[in-house]
Amino acid sequence: MKRKLRMGMIGGGKGAFIGAVHRLAANMDGLIELSAGALSEINDIAIESGKMLFLPEDRTYTSYEEMIEKESKLPEDVRIDFVSIVTPNFVHFAPAMMALEHGFNVVIEKPMTFNLDEAKQLKQKVDETGLLLCLTHTYSGYPMVKQAKQMVAEGALGKIRKVWVEYPQGWLSKLTEREGNMQAAWRTDPTKSGKAGAMGDIGTHAAHLAEYITGKKITHLCADLNVMVEGRRLDDDGNVLLKMEDGVHGVLMASQVAAGEENALKIRVYGEKGGLEWAQQEPNTLIVRWLDKPTEILRTGTPWVGSYARFNARTPGGHPEGYLEAFANIYRNFALTLSAKIEGTEPPKEALDFPRVEEGIRGMAFIDNVVASGQSDVKWTENKV
Repeated sequence: MKRKLRMGMIGGGKGAFIGAVHRLAANMDGLIELSAGALSEINDIAIESGKMLFLPEDRTYTSYEEMIEKESKLPEDVRIDFVSIVTPNFVHFAPAMMALEHGFNVVIEKPMTFNLDEAKQLKQKVDETGLLLCLTHTYSGYPMVKQAKQMVAEGALGKIRKVWVEYPQGWLSKLTEREGNMQAAWRTDPTKSGKAGAMGDIGTHAAHLAEYITGKKITHLCADLNVMVEGRRLDDDGNVLLKMEDGVHGVLMASQVAAGEENALKIRVYGEKGGLEWAQQEPNTLIVRWLDKPTEILRTGTPWVGSYARFNARTPGGHPEGYLEAFANIYRNFALTLSAKIEGTEPPKEALDFPRVEEGIRGMAFIDNVVASGQSDVKWTENKV
């Protein structure tokens, strides 16, 4: 590819946390440039945000509809190649569908849509158009998560038996949504977040990580969802028993009222021959415990890891790689795949490893089924897609 891919961003303007993260990640490898934006639903903020990011006035839009319509009419060598949607959950589906209908590829925040029906409609449109949709399940971008996945896929642990995955946070231990915290306000509002709170926000990350590393899909679940903070409208805590393909069993915990915790995502996977452990707050390390030999500690940037970990590592061993780098790996792999598609070439097999619309559907199905299980007296709920 002899040029950068041109990105149009929807949402993520002044004061928005995740928009800045997406821009940093997209820019990290020099493969993508921000060329247009509809950065806020409030006109003044959209225009001011465009100026702050040095976007041309004629490509700073005040609605995603305006951006998609006008960009689609520009010459091919000028218009954007894809949109990045970084809005709250309830403003995911419409811009994504419109972008696909106008021939634009899509990068979208998770959960992919507001409900499962919308997710299925997006899948149908992706299939119809042949366009790419990338879902930013960030944690799958870490090199040592990819190392864990490759080891499991290659049979290093033998047949997988057990998965423990936990995601405790403490930031919603008080009724923060009533104290002016805008991030808390929309995430705890069922009209904006959807039917799940903590399970939709971080439980989907945990479920995706369990399926991503093991390669096994969740088939049934048994959930206990809780509202711990009086006055909150959506779950802020939950525990889920999992049944997965090929006889794998698991436990998933997600809580946003684990006082004092930051983002303590951790997963442990056990097979017949050994187990592995990865923690997001110590992301460069993968602990591998063996049944018949000493424990190994594998580290990012060292020669003893596989091709997927090497492909997604950016610095020499001992130099921390974290959340932004993992996020950037998602964008880079998407960009390499899209660039190869435009050129009619094949990307490296490692570049094809990023979450797509299928993972988005599974995330929305998980939300539906975990809420249904939490409201049911029946022990096991089928994880229907």
